[in-house]
Amino acid sequence: MSIVYVEIDRPWVLINPEIVDVGTEDFAVWDDCFSFPDLMVRVQRAFHVSVRYQDLRGKIHTVELDGDIAELIQHEIDHLEGVLAVDRPVGLDPFCLREEWNQHYSFLGRYGSPTARVEPVST
Repeated sequence: MSIVYVEIDRPWVLINPEIVDVGTEDFAVWDDCFSFPDLMVRVQRAFHVSVRYQDLRGKIHTVELDGDIAELIQHEIDHLEGVLAVDRPVGLDPFCLREEWNQHYSFLGRYGSPTARVEPVST
């Protein structure tokens, strides 16, 4: 059993959450984490996800999430799978200290604009 607990307007418990679908767009995110509090990591996340989970009574739900909430749940599900943001860096120079991020990037915000996902070409 795996559990994600977040507070977004209210406490929300997701038991055995799984991403069952992703949209067609991704966005760049400057991710931070309590696991490494002074580090910011640029990652790529799906802008839209469908997540299936059980509530505390065992009822199964599927929820559609976009933007920052979609990113948060992807981040937390990654933790359940042993993956940290430092395992998902993208772009040139994807790591910086929070102080550096505040000085050089904060005016741009943490979230990039959604863009169409580019699928890797298989050979």
